[in-house]
Amino acid sequence: MLSIAVRHGYGSTEAFGRAFRAVHGSGPSDVRRDGGPLRTQPQLRFRLTVEGSIPMDTRLVDRPAFRLVGHAARVPLIHQGINPHIQQHITALPQEEHLRLKAVGDTEPGGLLQVCDDLDPDGTEGSELTYLHGVAVSRDTPIPDDLDAIEVPAGMWAIFRTAGPHPQALQTTWTATATEWFPSNPWRLRPGPSIVAVLERADDFSTATCELWLPVEPA
Repeated sequence: MLSIAVRHGYGSTEAFGRAFRAVHGSGPSDVRRDGGPLRTQPQLRFRLTVEGSIPMDTRLVDRPAFRLVGHAARVPLIHQGINPHIQQHITALPQEEHLRLKAVGDTEPGGLLQVCDDLDPDGTEGSELTYLHGVAVSRDTPIPDDLDAIEVPAGMWAIFRTAGPHPQALQTTWTATATEWFPSNPWRLRPGPSIVAVLERADDFSTATCELWLPVEPA
């Protein structure tokens, strides 16, 4: 018994016996003689929850005033998955109109843009917003009469780069800006539209690399 007690870190058979009895309700000699009873001990498992686990590839830029021009529509806000109302709005535009818009754009953010404006401050799902499919142009760029325009004042922008399944990766990052980035950084949203620039995408749009532009000011 002494060799067993020492092997498990006890200084004497008495100390080992007390610990053994506290767990099993009987002494080691009783169990050796009678074969039990023994109480099994469940395996301990530790679960660690890490907050702030979403990587945030972010940069800040100071931009002069510019305009967003394109085709606008009022659509309901949908938090997860593809918004069918936005998809219908975009697919209704002929292919040559996309090429025309690209030719009009002349400033950052570049390329065709997905713009959300006039959002409900609480972000309530189902509330209406203005969605604009268009491009960014300088303040002095002439705007065709048949295009809608959103005036964007000068100010700071936080730009979040996302990559992965679309639109899930973008929506996950968008949520993380509110739950993780803004609470831990000295910035807050200021009035203005949110902008998504698609940098790269698969042919079927199943994956994409995007930049999410959010207007910010010091908190």
